[in-house]
Amino acid sequence: MTNAPTNTRSKTPSTDGKKSFGGKDAAKGRGGKRPMKQEIVREFEQKILDLARVTRVTAGGKRMSFRCALVIGDRKGRVGLGVAKGADVQIAVDKAYRQAKKNLVTVPIIDETFPHATTMKFGSAMVMLKPAPKGSGLKSGGAMRVILEYAGVPNAVTKILNSSNKINIAQATLLAISNLSTAKKKTA
Repeated sequence: MTNAPTNTRSKTPSTDGKKSFGGKDAAKGRGGKRPMKQEIVREFEQKILDLARVTRVTAGGKRMSFRCALVIGDRKGRVGLGVAKGADVQIAVDKAYRQAKKNLVTVPIIDETFPHATTMKFGSAMVMLKPAPKGSGLKSGGAMRVILEYAGVPNAVTKILNSSNKINIAQATLLAISNLSTAKKKTA
């Protein structure tokens, strides 16, 4: 009597030359090693505007989650903002990215700046956007600068009034951008 171990699983050669133990399913690609997670290629650049740990008080205690405000843009005239919560930072970022894609705004850029000056209010945050001559650059700060950079606006002058809330300032900026009109819009 030999003491050789008995193997009940069949050895099936895999495509990479290594032996895998998985029976019929391994030959069909349903068993064995799982494929490595591939990096997701996104069409927009993204920047986290605000990341905060927030709590919700329930009868059983406090529930922690993360709130992410994310700005996305292609630097060619499209920009969006998404705000979402998740149990983990990565979950919150992914949800905010999906929401930002739904809230894209197209920026009308004429002669490398805005077509006209505008002022917009969201909550208590008030923002002012003004066109600037070529070569003057982006004279802006805070959340407005991030949005205008990711929108691809090369020359502009902005001012934030009344508020320091990043999310409200970003919402007011997007409203002001969507409120900009061009001669094409007026004639149509």
